Amino acid sequence: MTILVLLSFFHLSLVSSHRSVNGFTLDLIHRDSPLSPFHNPSNTPYERLQNAFDRSFSRASFLKEKCDNSIQSTVIPRGGEYIIKISIGTPPIDTHLIVDTGSDLSWTQCEPCIKCFKQLTPIFNPKKSSSYKTLGCNNKFCQDGEFFQTCTNNTCNYNVTYGDLSHTTGYLSTETFKFASTSGEHVSIPNIAFGCGHDNGGLFTNASSGVIGLGCGNAISVVNQMNQEIKGKFSYCMIPVESLSINSNATSHISFGDNAVVSGPGVVSTPLFKQKLSMYTFYYLNLKGVSIGNKTLEFKSSKISPTVGDGGNDQGNIIIDSGTLLTFLPQDFYESFESRLKSLISAPKKVDPSGTDRLCYESDENGTIDLPKIVAHFTDADIELLPSNTFPQVKEGLVCLAILPSYDFFGQPAVFGNLAQANFLIGYDLVANKVSFKPTDCTYRH
Repeated sequence: MTILVLLSFFHLSLVSSHRSVNGFTLDLIHRDSPLSPFHNPSNTPYERLQNAFDRSFSRASFLKEKCDNSIQSTVIPRGGEYIIKISIGTPPIDTHLIVDTGSDLSWTQCEPCIKCFKQLTPIFNPKKSSSYKTLGCNNKFCQDGEFFQTCTNNTCNYNVTYGDLSHTTGYLSTETFKFASTSGEHVSIPNIAFGCGHDNGGLFTNASSGVIGLGCGNAISVVNQMNQEIKGKFSYCMIPVESLSINSNATSHISFGDNAVVSGPGVVSTPLFKQKLSMYTFYYLNLKGVSIGNKTLEFKSSKISPTVGDGGNDQGNIIIDSGTLLTFLPQDFYESFESRLKSLISAPKKVDPSGTDRLCYESDENGTIDLPKIVAHFTDADIELLPSNTFPQVKEGLVCLAILPSYDFFGQPAVFGNLAQANFLIGYDLVANKVSFKPTDCTYRH
């Protein structure tokens, strides 16, 4: 996912400056939804899908640099698939932030600007907020060397830069984040540490003003900052991309705390792994194999950096990522995977109109072809992937495989993208170190 968000909170209360949160749920609006500020009404549904494919390749390049230990940032380039609308400060100023499970630091553009990119809402001016505070050099967040490299006049400076030279630089600060529920109530959460960026640029889109980080690699991640309140739990349920053209009001959602518990019939759980090195922010699963029809292909991947989790002798070998539409598999495994698919699909094969050599087939007008059963076998969890997870309709009468070989985009591990996760309620439990999957119609709130 990388995920516009209008929030509906449940069982949430505040006592003076103390935060007491039992659980809350946010409606996640896809960047191409008519409800999103990213929305371009002149684009066809197929053009929007192709644009999402293109963003996946950009995201893959980012992941390659992260996994190769050659990148300095934890912020995604070229925007994300979903954004969140929140208000910051006192009085509150609306802002849109890209949501990313592969990033730790949350940040937004701030006045005065040394350099800022265009955004749709007014840029946050901390001088006009009574609740804004900068963090001093002895603050625990400032002690982390990944982001915070200098300290001036007892003010912690942060700097995030990545390979394409996009960047954000400013002051590490705390502020009140305010969320508006659909019932009209407003819930304020004070003292959220974030980056107040005064020098920002590169390939960020003008529809967002920054990033909200839900990664697991650093204490400054919003997930870790709110650990006491949310008990290490969050979940999301993402609608298939084609649902946007059928129901413009359909939204995905993300939940935290008690609202994020995934339970009931059909739930399967698999161990969650994390990199031991703190600079890595990704969540990993262990993929043992993939079944196509009645044959299972054993999944083998190159050795990766050690991960930690409760998976026995298993190690994480595939990133589960909200910011990538496509799923990427190691080239050798992908070749066997594709060959097996070709042998079982009788539909007429077609040329990929995008020129990226995807596996494409002629379909009926509804985007349907006869496909074999595809099951991803994770440790202790078998996930059946539906046609909408694997072969989306890219134009009328044509479907293409949304799983690609990694080639030179990044080394191991592979990436389990958000299209493969669509119509599953997926819950992360960072205390029990597990991820749970439940087949779900994500167009409805659960």
